Amino acid sequence: MTIPRVLIIAGSDSSGGAGIQADLKTVSALGAFGMTAITALTAQNTTGVFGVIEIEPKFVLQQIEVCVNDIGCDSVKVGMLSSPAIIEAVASAISSHKLKPLVVDPVMIAKSGAPLLRPEAIATLKTKLLPLATVTTPNLHEAGALTGREIKTLAQMKEAAQAIFDLGPANVVVKGGHLEGVAADVLFDGRDFTEFRAERIDTKNTHGTGCIFASAIAANLAHKKAVRESVAAAKEFITCAIRSALPVGKGNGPANPMAKLCSPAGLDAP
Repeated sequence: MTIPRVLIIAGSDSSGGAGIQADLKTVSALGAFGMTAITALTAQNTTGVFGVIEIEPKFVLQQIEVCVNDIGCDSVKVGMLSSPAIIEAVASAISSHKLKPLVVDPVMIAKSGAPLLRPEAIATLKTKLLPLATVTTPNLHEAGALTGREIKTLAQMKEAAQAIFDLGPANVVVKGGHLEGVAADVLFDGRDFTEFRAERIDTKNTHGTGCIFASAIAANLAHKKAVRESVAAAKEFITCAIRSALPVGKGNGPANPMAKLCSPAGLDAP
């Protein structure tokens, strides 16, 4: 029996709630084997990001190379990339090794508001990496930055999804977590829109939700599920993780990607 392999290219979150740490928990909970190429080290907790050290692009590339050459991978998830040079190195490795399917979470800002992508890197992200993506998963802020549009309605989410699709990804999921009312995400595959709706859970503990959602899509794709099925399953997974979010720290606590596997003391998993 072989286990699906997911290569995660992203930054590390010292508090464990987002980034590489949340990604690994997610793919493990979904029955896949996670490998990592760390792009940045962050000193952060539930209240903010206090320091970032970018990893040398050549070393990011080396991490990817040694994993792919030895273990291989069935899908790739890309998160925080920080700089143009790191984006170019990652895009080069993905192209040369023909790594697919690829899920790109265009991480630009932390829950606390701290920037995680240099402004000058947005253009590189759009031209070098998004055209390689099987699925990209921007939230409203990220979709706005990629398109130069204000996005406040479901109709505007669909317009943004079309505009981002024109940049080259095969599928675009615009996440509506910051919209008022129902929590709706929109998938556009170049022809059709699909809406994924869930209850809106009243909680401040949503640290890591973007990372978890994108990693869940990647894990599902590694299991050979279709894109629409993978997104639907990831939506259910992240809703469960938010419902079982962990009230730790003094700020925005983390969603819980392990909710379906175990119930921490005093907390009940759905």
